Amino acid sequence: MPILDANSGIDAVVRQYAFPDIHVGGGEGESPWVPFRPQVFIRHLAFDVRMNMYANVLWVKTGGMLGRHRHRGRVFGYTLEGSWRYLEYDWIARAGSYVQESPGAIHTLVSDQGMKTVFWLNGSLEFVDEKDGLLETLDVFWFMDHYLGYCRENGIPINKKLFV
Repeated sequence: MPILDANSGIDAVVRQYAFPDIHVGGGEGESPWVPFRPQVFIRHLAFDVRMNMYANVLWVKTGGMLGRHRHRGRVFGYTLEGSWRYLEYDWIARAGSYVQESPGAIHTLVSDQGMKTVFWLNGSLEFVDEKDGLLETLDVFWFMDHYLGYCRENGIPINKKLFV
């Protein structure tokens, strides 16, 4: 029978090199709702600068709109409550719906009744005008600044677990 060495093998590699697992609790002390657009708030969950990936919960209150935008990377979303849609598509995402978006398409997110959706995004998010002209580019660094600035302005401790 081989002798197991605690300093070798996959478990040892994981202990030495892997990032620790994290838990972000449900309270606003862990991650506050940060104003984004009128009637729209973001609860930041993770920022990965190496991959330009970020995760958040998007909360659109009744009658809210995110605006016309294009993603330069893939997007995955899971609707927690309420409903939302894109003006350019014929489907409606309701609680329990999963959405997967490919890069490139321009769409306008609206919610008539309000919603909360978890989004995992990769790459930049470009807001465009009615002629598809670029208005603003958001990426992982923009979202980090959004979170950090709000916390600093409101005396909220920075949750370093969000930076994966």
